[in-house]
Amino acid sequence: MSRQLFAYITHKNSAADDSAFELAAAAKKIDANASVTAIVTGKGEDLTKVCGQITSAFAKVWKIDGDAFAYPNAELIRAMLVKILPEKSITLLAHDTFGMDLGPGLSVKLNASFISDVVDIEGVKSDILKTIRQEYSGQVSTHVSCDITDGAVINIRPGSFKPEETSIGGEIEDKSSEAEGITAKRKYIEIIEAEIGDVDITKSEILVSVGRGIEDEENIEIAQELADAMGADVSCSRPIVDAKWLEKSRQVGTSGQTVKPKVYLALGISGSFQHLGGIKGSPFIVAVNKNAKAPIFQVADIGIVDDLLDFVPVLTEKIEELKG
Repeated sequence: MSRQLFAYITHKNSAADDSAFELAAAAKKIDANASVTAIVTGKGEDLTKVCGQITSAFAKVWKIDGDAFAYPNAELIRAMLVKILPEKSITLLAHDTFGMDLGPGLSVKLNASFISDVVDIEGVKSDILKTIRQEYSGQVSTHVSCDITDGAVINIRPGSFKPEETSIGGEIEDKSSEAEGITAKRKYIEIIEAEIGDVDITKSEILVSVGRGIEDEENIEIAQELADAMGADVSCSRPIVDAKWLEKSRQVGTSGQTVKPKVYLALGISGSFQHLGGIKGSPFIVAVNKNAKAPIFQVADIGIVDDLLDFVPVLTEKIEELKG
């Protein structure tokens, strides 16, 4: 019998998060023959649009519409999932700030195993699921075996599974009535939008992003010169903002901005999941880092092992030469 697999899908501004299709791909690595069901909560027309977008990747889409779900409240959604999920099912979530809030408590309520921040899945044998996680900021890969006899909640790191080209045409089923009467102590009040600085990196098509490897504030000028040559904008990882070398509006990551560029140059960035979680849309990633084992190289389309302070000025010069 095929396993019952579910994926909880997050969305914003009438669009499913990129992780939706990655969760579908991850589920297939658990059981290639499984019929995977997506669960989407929300309200009104936005929810309807999102459900329609993901039918290509899922056999079924459970739509849960209600005023209480207009904003994603992990406490409320956890109670709803406990009520509607079948016993011993496997539920996949994105390992983002919301998934980290939702997943651990959900596994406790379901009496199911919990695995967080999974970057690869080796398969299942005799109810033992073998997964791969990363430790020490991605320097070490850990093979984790987990008993899924009583089900599991698995948080999947965004960007780790390549979405498949599928056209399943799944059926949308309205499950709103099953969520009636569910309440939570935590309540949504308002969204406070982050201030946009002099550059809105969320709209940039090309980003030159600097990390700890830039070493000194004055060296950011090297990245700016490259960005100017490429017609790009400069962004950064969290350590640069913490050092007050660039403003918060330039930070890419789960605690910063979410960006969807066509090209992303990562200069001296290790590639933690918090940083990569802010990069959506599968851009062409070029990474420059003098540490050959930096996790960023696992997701980069092109990786250059070199000191960025030596490499970047040469690259800028070559680009200027090509421009004539």
